[in-house]
Amino acid sequence: MENVVSNQETVQSERAAQAKWYVIHTYSTYELAVRDNILKMVENNGLQDYIFDVVVPQEEEIVETKTKRKVVLRKKFPTYAFIKMIYSDHVYYMVTHIHGVTGFVGAGGRPEALTAEEVRRNALEKVKAEDLGLQVGDQVRIISGAFESYFGELSEIDTEKGIVKVVLSMFGKPTPIELEFNQVEKA
Repeated sequence: MENVVSNQETVQSERAAQAKWYVIHTYSTYELAVRDNILKMVENNGLQDYIFDVVVPQEEEIVETKTKRKVVLRKKFPTYAFIKMIYSDHVYYMVTHIHGVTGFVGAGGRPEALTAEEVRRNALEKVKAEDLGLQVGDQVRIISGAFESYFGELSEIDTEKGIVKVVLSMFGKPTPIELEFNQVEKA
């Protein structure tokens, strides 16, 4: 029985490796509802071998009023959701008929897959330290965030949290900052 389960997991992981990321355009403010509806559709129609993930990238933002500060989640790409799937006409039809979906991003409304670089830059998948080929002491370039285009030295790698510490030289002083794996690349 264990052998059958491991074979199914192997087939599932092989299919996931074939899948590509695509961008879905949605009605304004429908991004999370579209994500939830696609995930329900996958479950109800047995499409787990075709659709692997749906993501609406969000980031925390501090909003200040006269009396308080609070942290809110803001969508990084309003009116867009990202879907990891194996393209077929059937899956295309099912996704485009979800309430709130206006279509796929691509020429003529036909889906165009994102490149590996676009997937990495938009943090759609968790990046592992060994995938980056980074080691403590390496010079890195920051590719996103407040310190984009800065260079620094990698001082620490936390594989559990997916965070690296980079020491930048700011105003002539070494300044350590924490970044996610997908925010740096080897210089």
